[in-house]
This record gives sequence, structure tokens and C-alpha cells, in this order.
Amino acid sequence: MVLYILFALFQVCFIIQLYFLLNSHFSLKNSELTDDFPDRNLPVSVIICARNEAQNLQENLPVILTQDYPDFEVVVVNDCSNDDTVHLLNQLKNVYLNLKVVTVTEHKRFKTGKKFALTMGIKASKNEHLLLTDADCRPLSAQWIKLMQAGFSGQKEIVLGYSPYKKTRGFLNTFIRFETVKTAISYLSAALNNKAYMGVGRNLAYTKSLFFRSKGFASHLHLISGDDDLFVNQNANRFNTSVQINPEAQTQSETKDNLAAYYRQKRRHMGVGKYYKKKNRVLITLDALSGFIFYTTLILLLCFKFEPWIVAGIFISRLLMQCFVYRVIFRKLDVADLIWWFPFLDLFYYVYLNIFGVIGSVTKNLKWK
Repeated sequence: MVLYILFALFQVCFIIQLYFLLNSHFSLKNSELTDDFPDRNLPVSVIICARNEAQNLQENLPVILTQDYPDFEVVVVNDCSNDDTVHLLNQLKNVYLNLKVVTVTEHKRFKTGKKFALTMGIKASKNEHLLLTDADCRPLSAQWIKLMQAGFSGQKEIVLGYSPYKKTRGFLNTFIRFETVKTAISYLSAALNNKAYMGVGRNLAYTKSLFFRSKGFASHLHLISGDDDLFVNQNANRFNTSVQINPEAQTQSETKDNLAAYYRQKRRHMGVGKYYKKKNRVLITLDALSGFIFYTTLILLLCFKFEPWIVAGIFISRLLMQCFVYRVIFRKLDVADLIWWFPFLDLFYYVYLNIFGVIGSVTKNLKWK
């Protein structure tokens, strides 16, 4: 009797997983990439917050400052740095006239954080259209600004970009890259289906008018994280959000090099999910739980040899459909090598989602840097 219940649960989870795959993610598979650059060149302000990021700024900031774009400024917020950031930025200001530096210092009465620094950068910017990235991010082409600003058409006030991690050796790097692209598939597909629920601050654009009209980060200023995903979750709607996935519009950064650093990063990020809109939390939880239960019941049913051919057939059917959809998406997002790891990493991905989902639900406010 128990095995029959497990088998029924296995089939239900299979159907739920197909719903996400075919009803949501299929839209990203069918989205078109265009190499046409728009004639319109909106004035853009690139905003970067940096706390003790001298080395990253030295490597990445010149690539941003020399973008192939006629009208843009780069606003770097030096957020209480005590390394060589000040000296470096002063040097760069003498070379690049489009660089503006905003300095934030520690205050006795209140603690500063990324949201405060980002707000100061936005206030100091001169342009309506804002493009956000991080100090450790590097645009993958000189057309980054041009392609991201193209998303501001019609009623669009938010542009969601994609920011992969650099490929290196090791399983941790492979899994982080896989988790990143799976997360991107979820939020980019949702936006294409007019149901945007999050974005990533490593490559995100929105208008200054939207920021001030929605009172910035006021509703979640008490949280360290959420300057990107919570802002999008609260302000995106079916009319005002667009997506840009062209490989030339991507920004890239390096992954954490050890489990402890990765754990701290994901613990901080996962702690924000509980503040999403209820409908978004329900769908995210449904995907995470159904994937985890699917693999759990699969293993149990195979271990007890319950209808092994049928169980294996259902698993293979799901895998083939996943490969059919994700092979195209992975190629579009320039991570085609990860498709060969898919059967193995997908299992780890759903274990990871549920573990960090539980950790995130009890996570308290943590430090940004």
C-alpha cells in the first residue's frame, strides 16, 4: 500500500514538473535572439556600489567606462571602503570624464548597507534610465549598455538581464553555474509570460521615476538583501518589464572558491524569498518540493523494484523533455557545456533548493560585506 502511495506521489510530481517545463520555461526556449542594435540611444547612468572592491574595480571598471555607447555616465558609490578604492577611483576620474564618484562614510547613528549606498548613487545620477551591476562583474561585450537600454520601449520600466559566472575547474564552479542558469530560466521565463517576480542586481535596469515613485527600498530597508529581487517583486507587472538575454548583453563574475563563502552568500540571498508576494512563494515552493519529492520517490521505488520499467520510463520521459527544452536555452545563454551534466546536477539542484529554502525561512538579517 505504501509503495502505491509513493507511486501516485511520483506521478503527481511528474505532472507538476511538466507544468513548469512546458507552460513556463518553454517561452524562453522559443524567445528570439536578435543581433540588431536599436537606433535609439537613451542617456544611461550605470550604478555600481563598492565596498573594499579596489581589485575588482581596477579589472572591470575600465571595461564599463569604455562601452560603445554615445551618452552614459558611470556612478560608483564608494561605500565605507578602507582599502585602495579611493586612490584608484581618483586615478580613474583623471582619465575618464564619464566617471562620477559618490562617497558614503560610516555614521554613528545608523548602519549603512548596500540599499543606502545604492539610493545615494541613484540620487546622484543625472539620467532617467539606470543600469545596475556589481564591482565584481564584467560586461562580456562593448554593446552591453546599448542592448540593455533597448529594453526600455513603450511602457517598459524594468529590464531583466542575465549574469552568468565564469567557467573554471571543479564541481563547485560547475554547480554554481548550473544553479545560476536554472534560476535565470525561472525568472526570465516568468517575465516573458508577463509574471515577472525577481531580477538579479548584477545585470538589471530600471527607471529613476519608478524607483522614486515606489519609494525605493523603504518597505524592506530593514533587510540587508533584496535590493534587486525584492524591488522587482514589488514593482514588476505584466506591462512594465522586458527581458534581454543576448550573450553580448551579459555581465560575468567569478564564483565563490569554497563552500563556506558560497554558503554565506546563498544564506543571505535565500533569506529574502519569504518576503516575495504570496503567489510567487507558492509557485517557487511548488517547483522546489515537487522536484525534490520526484527524485526521492524515484529512488525509493527503484530500490524496492516497484514497477521499475514504468518508473524508469517516466523518469526518462521527463529527462528527454528537459533536454529538448533546456538544450536550446543553455545554448542561448552560452552555457551549452552544462547540458552534459544535467541528469546529475538537476538532482543536486532540488536538494539544494529545499535545504536552503528551510535555512532561508529562519535566516535573520545578515551583513552585506
